[in-house]
Amino acid sequence: MRVGFVQNKPIFGNVLENLEGVEALLKGHSADLFVLPELFATGYQFKDFEESRSLAEQVPGGVTTSALTAIAKKIDAYIIAGLPEIDENKVYNSAVVTGPNGYIGKYRKIHLFDTEKACFQKGDLPLQLFDIAGAKVGVMICFDWRFPETARTLALRGADLIAHPSNLVLAHCPQAMITRCLENRVFAVTADRVGIEDRMESLNFIGQSQVVDPDGNILIRASKTEEEVHVVEIDLEKAREKFLTSKNHIFKDRREDFYC
Repeated sequence: MRVGFVQNKPIFGNVLENLEGVEALLKGHSADLFVLPELFATGYQFKDFEESRSLAEQVPGGVTTSALTAIAKKIDAYIIAGLPEIDENKVYNSAVVTGPNGYIGKYRKIHLFDTEKACFQKGDLPLQLFDIAGAKVGVMICFDWRFPETARTLALRGADLIAHPSNLVLAHCPQAMITRCLENRVFAVTADRVGIEDRMESLNFIGQSQVVDPDGNILIRASKTEEEVHVVEIDLEKAREKFLTSKNHIFKDRREDFYC
């Protein structure tokens, strides 16, 4: 399977321009799956619910989902990307899953970070897997990384790969995702953005989008500052082998009777 990420630098509120920018970045690249950042087409730093609502879209049916589906069909790839979703006047920090044959599903971020609590509702959809190009793919968004239960739940449900759209400002995530992969023997594709937003406070997004394998190897990591697209080939069978030794299985050896 060939998986890749887009690391972009959105201009806040310029959805159509940001969509065009991502399509231009993807030109000439080929993969089975591309992961795009959290809120990749709107920018991140919303002031309140009213502002996030003003840029939120229906999923499916909105401009961003429709544009991504058209791009997916054009390049014959699946795409997972973050966007603000509106549903019955509630706004969620969501990710859409789409592909060459159309819309597939969505995930709503369950762990909201800092000022996101003033702009979004907590996610209310279960952690689930999507069938993509022969892989079982789970989705989590940015700050979900800080809660190991998120990746563990996806892995226990059979994930081969975790798609991780992000807008990272905390320095620890790229290294922490290595641990998430080791803990669960899964691949992870973290797609982060770059640039600075200075709408209320100055936020410097750290880039370093990456693909990590089940052994904790960084297969590719982007820069901290540049817009980039990278694609790597992965062997899904590595994620399906849960034995560390002939006698140690990372899930069967769990002692749930001792855990909180």
